[in-house]
Amino acid sequence: MSLGESGMEAFQYTVLPARVLFGFGTIEKVADELVSLGRKRAFVLSDLHHATSAAARLMRALGEFGVQLSTDAVMHTPVEVTERVMEKLAACNADCIVALGGGSTIGLGKALALRTDLPQIVLPTTYAGSEATPVLGETRDGRKTTLRSLKVLPEVIVYDVELTYGLPPAISLVSGVNAIAHAVESLYAKDANPVTSSLAEQGIAALGRALPRIVSDPADRNARADALFGAWVCGSCLGAVGMSLHHKLCHVLGGAFGLPHAETHTVILPHAVAHNATGAPVAIGRVACALGADHAAQALFDLAVANGGPRSLREIGMSYSDLDGAAEAAVKSPYWNPRPVERNAIRALLDDAYNGRRPS
Repeated sequence: MSLGESGMEAFQYTVLPARVLFGFGTIEKVADELVSLGRKRAFVLSDLHHATSAAARLMRALGEFGVQLSTDAVMHTPVEVTERVMEKLAACNADCIVALGGGSTIGLGKALALRTDLPQIVLPTTYAGSEATPVLGETRDGRKTTLRSLKVLPEVIVYDVELTYGLPPAISLVSGVNAIAHAVESLYAKDANPVTSSLAEQGIAALGRALPRIVSDPADRNARADALFGAWVCGSCLGAVGMSLHHKLCHVLGGAFGLPHAETHTVILPHAVAHNATGAPVAIGRVACALGADHAAQALFDLAVANGGPRSLREIGMSYSDLDGAAEAAVKSPYWNPRPVERNAIRALLDDAYNGRRPS
């Protein structure tokens, strides 16, 4: 339904309640944010990679407010890990959660918040963008499921560009393409709206500019800032609307076959975009425009491959014999998608992705 003479379509848009600090050296303000929330006992989450560096710095910044540091976070948020960390959380009588790390650490924080309703402060160190969404993905018995709840949305996001300086170029690239995927799917989501669509283009453009610069010069602070800003914008888009085929495929491949999260997004995205081009031509055209290209799927493929990213499912650990099972799982309970999700077409998509073919 159009509104008035402008031709504007009716839409719904829910603004998510979160406070965002963005800058350089903002890790030093985390204790102030704790005080603002009225909290005094922070259970701090991170991973082994950050244990002696950024996480140690965070504990110093928190001072007496940091009661325990857990470095148990692992990919795909296995329920058994969450349950083990829950015991540590209960034992130290914490009144909030502070998470520093990538999507795995932030996912663990969300899983704990879902079970305890404790407030969260998160400090992202990658471009995953999950800190900006009320979405939690968990894996149980090899099956990854997602839920959407404001209980898992962090209350405060502290973006410190300096925390991304040590992110290796290869990980920066796949993490950034993972973020782009959030914005791409928001453009053709069932509940897409003018606000998120405008933000999506901005986020895709920022990351499309920044990632090649980071690969060529990891110390480029302006590129790092562009990428982190783009990641927040893209995550915000995913937080406001639903997911489609791309995310369904990645959840199947990650949860059931153990493929690495960001690398899987990087390989699948060009093929999912090519698949959906006929079902959402205007949205896919906006992706191409944001990347300054004529063909969105090819531009996304080239962005990854030209900068050293993975091009095939084969090279990130997928077995050819598992493609049939992956296709069956993807169509079993599909997410809404602008093009019908049919088994043979999905199997062909996965074959292209397995072999690393450039979308035509």
